[in-house]
Amino acid sequence: MPTIKNVTVLGAGVLGAQIAFQTAYKGFDVVSWDINDEAIAAAKGRFDSFQERYLQDVEGSSERSIAAARERLTQTSDLEAAVRDSDLVIEAVPERIDIKNDVWSRVGASAKEGAIFVSNSSTMLPSKLAPASGREEDFLNLHFANNIWVLNIAEIMPHAGTRPELVDTLTEFAEQIGMVPVVLKKEKPGYILNSLLIPLLRAAQELWAEGYATIENIDADWRVSTGAPMGPFEFMDMIGLRTIYAIGTNSVESGTAPEWQARFLQTIKEEYLDKGRFGWESGKGFYDLAGPKRA
Repeated sequence: MPTIKNVTVLGAGVLGAQIAFQTAYKGFDVVSWDINDEAIAAAKGRFDSFQERYLQDVEGSSERSIAAARERLTQTSDLEAAVRDSDLVIEAVPERIDIKNDVWSRVGASAKEGAIFVSNSSTMLPSKLAPASGREEDFLNLHFANNIWVLNIAEIMPHAGTRPELVDTLTEFAEQIGMVPVVLKKEKPGYILNSLLIPLLRAAQELWAEGYATIENIDADWRVSTGAPMGPFEFMDMIGLRTIYAIGTNSVESGTAPEWQARFLQTIKEEYLDKGRFGWESGKGFYDLAGPKRA
């Protein structure tokens, strides 16, 4: 079974930064890559913000253990150098097939033989992404939830051409970084989590877009009726409105979206994204969040 020591995480947005930091916190040497100095500076701010949250949420954490994680984490904007010595490459770039294909083609040309390639894509199957890498047998998906150190699920999805032993390797790796691994037997859009979650979020979006109820009442109904800690719009704030917009846009462009969804996305763009309201990432989304930014 392949051994994983050096890990590269491509994309240092909300979830990419979390994956990189959690992996370093658990003892791996990690390279965090993003496209330019501005993106790297933003990621550094995310890494800095994790100290308070780990001290609050992670049992046994300390300023010393968090500092040690930072020492194991290197940032760069040189993609080829980032993946050259990596045993495992985790891609968490935006949910656009053109961006992902470009990244994976460059990774495939630069990574060492035997490196494992995984995507954290929420919506794209590994069989769709793998060809761009030129190494389809080394490719599978590894999907995390936001707030990785608390909501510590890791969904492992191979495709028909994935080397079977990589599932065991990824299962062991997920456990080593503190995750609960769940293996899908075959490809399924949405994995397990989003297959259950997305219908709820789309129903909430439709209720609001079609004028049936306010965001606050939709969330209150769900929380009170089910005992859930968050309503669907609060959950979308946690996921990130840019991710919600990207997923919805993919649906519209595929021709499978209902009529109301295009209007919902237009409102999201004009009233939220264009005004810097990205959800927990920015401290404001559907709701104004009290206290410090939560992602």
